[in-house]
Amino acid sequence: MFEELTNQFEDAVKALKGDAKISEENVDEALKQVRRALLEADVSLSVIKEFIEEVRLKAIGTEVVRGINPGQKFIQVVHDQLVEVMGGAHDPLANSEKKPTVILMAGLQGAGKTTATAKLGLHLKEKSQKPLLVAADTYRPAAIDQLVTLGNQIDVEVFNLSSELKPEEIARKGLEKAKEEGFDTVLVDTAGRLQIDTEMMGEMVRIKEAVQPDEVLLVVDSMIGQEAADITRSFHEKVGITGAVLTKLDGDSRGGAALSIRKISGKPIKFIGTGEKVEALQPFYPERMASRILGMGDVLTLVEKAQKEVEIADAEIMQKKLQEATFDFSDFVKQMRMIKRMGSLGGLLKMIPGMNKIDDGMIKSGEDQLKKIEAMIASMTADERIKPELLAAQPSRRRRVASGSGHQSADVDKVLADFQRMRGLMKQMSTGGGLPGMEGGLPGMGGGLPGMGGVPGMPPAGANAYKSRKGRGGPGSAPRRQRPVKKKKGFGDL
Repeated sequence: MFEELTNQFEDAVKALKGDAKISEENVDEALKQVRRALLEADVSLSVIKEFIEEVRLKAIGTEVVRGINPGQKFIQVVHDQLVEVMGGAHDPLANSEKKPTVILMAGLQGAGKTTATAKLGLHLKEKSQKPLLVAADTYRPAAIDQLVTLGNQIDVEVFNLSSELKPEEIARKGLEKAKEEGFDTVLVDTAGRLQIDTEMMGEMVRIKEAVQPDEVLLVVDSMIGQEAADITRSFHEKVGITGAVLTKLDGDSRGGAALSIRKISGKPIKFIGTGEKVEALQPFYPERMASRILGMGDVLTLVEKAQKEVEIADAEIMQKKLQEATFDFSDFVKQMRMIKRMGSLGGLLKMIPGMNKIDDGMIKSGEDQLKKIEAMIASMTADERIKPELLAAQPSRRRRVASGSGHQSADVDKVLADFQRMRGLMKQMSTGGGLPGMEGGLPGMGGGLPGMGGVPGMPPAGANAYKSRKGRGGPGSAPRRQRPVKKKKGFGDL
């Protein structure tokens, strides 16, 4: 979502290389690149003007501390200013002392409001709350059915009545039900409306008066660019909102809305939608977003995603298996499915500092290879998944797996050789041996991550990585010697 913006910022830093300090002369070229980056990202013009001036004032004359170059110092100034523009700190949801907390969802037509309502319901459920979704959109065909379907999907109750009733009446009755049955939070989904639709705006005001919400969240489509901030301000003037939910940040949006909404409208972004799945909703942290924009990754969000999917007991069991080299193909499939639940491989990798430069083609190749491996594992018997040595010992088994998965025997040989080598390396690391050098990289990554070619002294994975005394290759053969095999770079292997 911010790739072009990140690249432009990196170009800006290049203008400062070799200088002892940041001066008016050398900062001008850098700021031109920053201005261009913000313009192309659809950031509001008034925000850009103020942003550039603030960065200039804070950067000029900054002495370079020993060990830190001007480019690094400039990035620090830009980072701090990005955080300030986006609000400084995370603004959490209100939590009413008199239960239930009421959240009114508003938005333009097509902004993804109903889906955002369900996403927020799931988020609250995962926080050990008991939310109730109220379907008060009586205008859009199938809007109520959509919310009911999403509610069933996430196991959250949906309150709905006849579409003949007024939305404010439905919202009021939903709140009464929540009070009677002990729900912690009520999320009221309302009809999409236009800024210029005075009648619909009036209806929103009536709904607000009926339920007296603790939060009025405006769902904003990030694809509309500069207009997002103006829409937020307009809704606030007519209805009175407390924050925004920015959706579709996983698509082709340039990210400008994230930089403009707080500064222009005065209202914070509280959540961002990062995908179509109902799980794809994240609290908005300005500092983390600034780090992503500048290519610094977002380790905290990555850790939070992992914590949601991994149980401590399961992690301890997996650690023990890795240490004892008993990690099997069934375990591998579990890990891959866990990663899929966390998000796309590319999205996760780019949360790791330094990984933003990984080529999208390489990531796509890696994702395709993982699907290929999963198909091979699905063609194995239960015994073969638990005991990979059965496959290593019997070529006929490997041929059957290849045929069943629609691949070549050589592909299965390659996956098996990689897997065996990985288990050996994990055991070596757990006993304190460590990896023999790290310039080579992660085993079985087909050339590895950029600058991490392969593990020195270890043969590349593949059907020809081992050669038996009788000249027959394959994972089951006794190795005579190990010779490197030239491989293409990429996420080819495990």
